[in-house]
Amino acid sequence: MHIDDGLPAGSSLGVIMTNSMNVPVITIDGPTASGKGTVAQRVAQALGWAMLDSGALYRLTALACGDAGIAITDEAGAARVAVGLDVRFSGGAIVLSGRDVTDAIRAESVGVQASQVAALGAVRQALLERQRAFRQPPGLVADGRDMGTVVFPDAAVKVFLVADVHARAQRRCKQLIDKGFPANLADLTRDLQERDARDSSRAHAPLVAAPDAVTIDSSNLSIEQTVNAVLGLWSKQGA
Repeated sequence: MHIDDGLPAGSSLGVIMTNSMNVPVITIDGPTASGKGTVAQRVAQALGWAMLDSGALYRLTALACGDAGIAITDEAGAARVAVGLDVRFSGGAIVLSGRDVTDAIRAESVGVQASQVAALGAVRQALLERQRAFRQPPGLVADGRDMGTVVFPDAAVKVFLVADVHARAQRRCKQLIDKGFPANLADLTRDLQERDARDSSRAHAPLVAAPDAVTIDSSNLSIEQTVNAVLGLWSKQGA
């Protein structure tokens, strides 16, 4: 897997992991369309830290499985795809096997497939160390569903970001329309409910709040208010 994520040239992953344990991490977990990606990005910008969009890795795996003709239910096949992902993150663009898929991985159909492939234990294990390798100085903001429970259990600040399913469906609908994708509010609401159930009940790394996470309900909060809430937690608990 080729990812342009700023890893030092010539450094082994084992050395990076050993040296990175003192690098602070803020995790933002939560269900689909809770706003965690946008919030994580803005928190990272405010702090001057790196950001990990873990969901992108699962979306890329789902997209690559489709390209390779491998069924989402083929756990061994999907895990091989995850290990061999030829992906590069550069300047906001995501390139998979030489093809710009920045917008393609945000399609709702890919999101549904990503939720399915993320339930496979072998795939999650295949991507675990790849995610941890993003932990580089001066700090990392990581968003996903198991960032605070599995990937970075020692994170300085853990946030569990939630929102009413109807508010999330409206946000997702706007996002898709803004990107030029077709969207139906009723269908999105149903899909989100199904994905919530699947993510929360899966056997491997289910979507749950870490015991030491702070839950923030963003249903009636602006992005700025939510970002400030997370930064406030860092100021109090981590800095």
